[in-house]
Amino acid sequence: MKKLIIFLLSLTLLTACAAPADKDISYRQITMDEAVVMMEEETGYVILDVRTPEEFAEKHIPGAINIPNETIGTDEITQLADKDQLILVYCRSGNRSKQASEKLAALGYSNIVEFGGINDWKGETES
Repeated sequence: MKKLIIFLLSLTLLTACAAPADKDISYRQITMDEAVVMMEEETGYVILDVRTPEEFAEKHIPGAINIPNETIGTDEITQLADKDQLILVYCRSGNRSKQASEKLAALGYSNIVEFGGINDWKGETES
């Protein structure tokens, strides 16, 4: 009986330690076509280009702001003061935008949409 009680207590402790986290850190991922529709239908959003300043200067989506992925860390981002605002994130091919979206979610941003890279952008660009 004593062994059974010890076993049950041990099992209870192990189960409690394996409980899932309270909040999942996440972002939505959509296609380029879905992003274009969202830009046409939504208002008050930010288009975030997370490439280097040099890449941004070559060409970017009109109205986008540039915050390089490498600079997104644990500090607050003054250009993105509203953590509930819709943020549409892109890079060159989709890799850095995914990394940046994860970092933004970890910072508490709640409405992040990652849509890949400018390599697939069919719309106009500016430099």
